[in-house]
Amino acid sequence: MKKDFALLKKHKRLLLTLGGPALFALCLLLPESVFPALKARYAIGTVAWMAFWWITGPVDFAVTAFLPIALNALLQIADMSAVIANYASETILLLLGASILTVSWEETGLDRRMAAKFLSLVGSNLRSQVIFWFLLCAFLSSILPNAVVCAAVTPIAVSMLRYVGQADIAKSKSGSLLLLTIAYATGVGGLASPLGGAMNLVTVDYLEQVTGQEFMYISWVVRFLPIMAILIVSNILILLIGCKKSDQLGGSREYFINQYKAMPKISSEELISLCLFLLATLLAFTRQLYQNLLPGLKPAYVFIICAILSFLITRKDGSRLMTWKKAQTKIGWELIYVFAGGLAAGTLISKSGAADAIGDFIASTNMNGGFMTVFAIVAFTVILSDVTSNTATAAVAIPIVISVVQGLGLNPIPYIYIASIGVNLSYMLPTSIRAIPVGYGLEPRYMLKKGVPITIVVILLMSVAGYLLMKFWPAFSTI
Repeated sequence: MKKDFALLKKHKRLLLTLGGPALFALCLLLPESVFPALKARYAIGTVAWMAFWWITGPVDFAVTAFLPIALNALLQIADMSAVIANYASETILLLLGASILTVSWEETGLDRRMAAKFLSLVGSNLRSQVIFWFLLCAFLSSILPNAVVCAAVTPIAVSMLRYVGQADIAKSKSGSLLLLTIAYATGVGGLASPLGGAMNLVTVDYLEQVTGQEFMYISWVVRFLPIMAILIVSNILILLIGCKKSDQLGGSREYFINQYKAMPKISSEELISLCLFLLATLLAFTRQLYQNLLPGLKPAYVFIICAILSFLITRKDGSRLMTWKKAQTKIGWELIYVFAGGLAAGTLISKSGAADAIGDFIASTNMNGGFMTVFAIVAFTVILSDVTSNTATAAVAIPIVISVVQGLGLNPIPYIYIASIGVNLSYMLPTSIRAIPVGYGLEPRYMLKKGVPITIVVILLMSVAGYLLMKFWPAFSTI
């Protein structure tokens, strides 16, 4: 019986492994009328292959992340230097630095102290935890880069989950839900202000080009407040589906309060480890204050510098707290490579002309600027954001939207706002910031299972909301 089961498992894995190349081959049959360039079909096939392997898991997630390099070397879909750059991008260095810093938490016991503190403040009720982490991350991401927020907050939540005995995220429904909450919230929060991410600054630049006027950031905040309210409420409600009032992470709030009080006084090693992380986070968040003085000191490099300093921490007996030999076994390498693979896939989509071809196809349909136009813009930007970075989506989608709407003789401003909604939102695939929770153990198939319904709901909600705001709120048509 065991032998038969092992054989069946082997055959299933072989079929799933072959499913990726098969999907790639099917994508080559996409109509040339929509995708005239073969390279565009290659790029879409690569993304389909990667998504299938990430979801079904016949090979390790990090292995799948290297497919863009392998296929690009064979097929020359895009300039290889542009593809390779994703594996050593600033965001990758930021994630590496943050990962090293959180290793020092484990070495000092700071992770357990922080976990007990958060649990004593919020309690272990799962609903309360989801609401707390969503609101916290959405707020932080409204003024800070969402990759920084997700990279900083996720390990704190993971430490808390380990503290309550849920170290295996893939097998923990509660743990998976919380990490997904953080990823979704950091995406939603970015929409609240132009400072929420580079994709919003791209949108602002196009608004200024179209109008010839300076765009005031407060105008963005005012116009997107109704959208943010709808997104926060709808996202939280969807995440809470299936959560019972009685669902707990483990232990009571009073128990964790007592646990925290029983802990010894914070050690100097813990304090230094905490200060290094807080310093990196603070400098990343306040870059605008010193960017003229130190233009090269970007958030990624701040985290790397603080990570280097963490190796200088010594214990009271004079021994080093961390060595590379020990730290490298605990660094989230899979997280780093999955994130890089998602960026590389996005590069193939944008550089091969696939994104432009999709935009041209949408532009060729019979649109008159009404609800279906709004729906098409939202669906296009949300889905494109899932397979490439939000910034790349903005760079590709916004000019397409402007040209289509101006071709119809309409005011492009409300449609640019509507496109920026979709540019900020993505839920289904482990690309961009959604690779971070996957690196900590979240299963991509769980992300897809949760992401499909929320994507459908969000596209419909944002289409209706965008259309109503455009029709009945004059301020939504101006800057």
